[in-house]
This record gives sequence, structure tokens and C-alpha cells, in this order.
Amino acid sequence: MSSQDELWVIVPAHQEAARLGATLRALAAQREKDFTLLVVDNGSSDGTGTIARKFAAEAPFPVEVIEEPEKGVGCAVDTGFRYAIDRGARLLARTDADCLPRPGWTAAARAALAHGGSERLVCGRIVARRDEHGPLGRACFAGMVTLAALFGRLRPAHARRNGYLAPYRMHAGNNMAITAGLYLEVGGMPRRPSPTDRLFLNAVRRHTTRIVRSREMVVENSTRRLRAYGIAGTARWYLDRGPGRHGEDPR
Repeated sequence: MSSQDELWVIVPAHQEAARLGATLRALAAQREKDFTLLVVDNGSSDGTGTIARKFAAEAPFPVEVIEEPEKGVGCAVDTGFRYAIDRGARLLARTDADCLPRPGWTAAARAALAHGGSERLVCGRIVARRDEHGPLGRACFAGMVTLAALFGRLRPAHARRNGYLAPYRMHAGNNMAITAGLYLEVGGMPRRPSPTDRLFLNAVRRHTTRIVRSREMVVENSTRRLRAYGIAGTARWYLDRGPGRHGEDPR
């Protein structure tokens, strides 16, 4: 692997001892294992970091585990990305500790980034986890993702007349890949709690047109926030209006 192709996978994790193992096994099952995995333990007290370190001892690729005490997924992601870049990463992919990347995920991420020069953001495809829902539930989730993508494109604040160079695309932080150069150019992930995905995407949209979607880069997404908040509560969360009566983000 040349230095220009060096890929790191970043997984932020807060209180994910019950779920992280499945995510790590999904990464170990990747068809392309030519990457370094970095787990960022975001102030967990349930043994999340211990699980990651035990996995590192037998993983089929290099694994590093670091801690980020400042709570917030944006803090954990930004710390992880910058740590990887400082150690030579040129290509970066992210998923979350409650998600299951399908076996072709890392290969698809590398392929999608390969022709973008030093600047490219790739938005992958998310589907509902098969171990959380039956066919009907997964179909409902797919419909909600489609509606969310349509809303994002039609929302006046996202219109290109507001200074954006690229059209709005559905962007899930738990299934993304980006070149190190572009990540640094846009100032990194906002260091704050979720939601951060839309803020980051719009920062990239103000900087470049090189935003692509990869249908082959698939992650099975946990829907526990949807179950905890319901449709209206989840919409409120993603519109950055806070959790309302629901309290702390369940992820």
C-alpha cells in the first residue's frame, strides 16, 4: 500500500459495550483488509475501550484505540480523524459503533476516493439493520431515508444560491469517506454533540463540487434513536432543535 492509498477507518464510540463487538466483527469480515482501524472511546464507563483493545489483539489488520474525554460525537470524530492524518492517513472512512458495514464497504470507499485527487467526499448508502427489523420495518426505514433526502434537497437553506458549490446530497456520518486534504481544508468535523452531519456536509459544499455518492458503500444502520424518539422526535433532533422531552441522545 502506497502512502497515497493509506486508509484509516474511524469508529467513535460512547457507552457501546453492548454493540461495538458486532461492528468490529463486521469490519473483520471486510473483503479488503488493507486499512488501519481507530476506535475513539468517547468517555465511556462501560468497558467500551476494553472491548476494542481485546479485539486489537486478534484483528486481521492494525487497530489503535484512543480516548477523547470531551463528550460529543463531533469531538470524537475530529480527534480520530486528526490522529489518523498525523500518522499518515490519506484516505479516511467512518462508521459508528452501532452500525454494520457490509463486506465490500472498505473496498468501495477506497474505489470511490481513488479518482478525486486531494479533494473528495463520498456519501455511502444506509439501510436498516437486519437484526433489528423485519422486511416491513426495513422498508419503512428506506422510505424515511428517501423522504429525508428529498427534504434536504428542497429545504431553502440548502439552496445553492446560499453560496454552495455543489447540490445537497443525503449524507450520513456513519457511512462516509473523505480525503485527508479535504477534511483539513474545511476545518474538520464540528466539535459538538450530534447532529453534526449536515453542518459538515454544508462546509464541504461551500468548498468543493467533488461530493459523490457510492451505492456500493453500504452500512446497516441502527434505528434505536427512531425507536426511542419516534418519527416526530427524530425529525426534531435532526433539525437541530434538541431532544425535547426525550433527554440524552440514545446513541
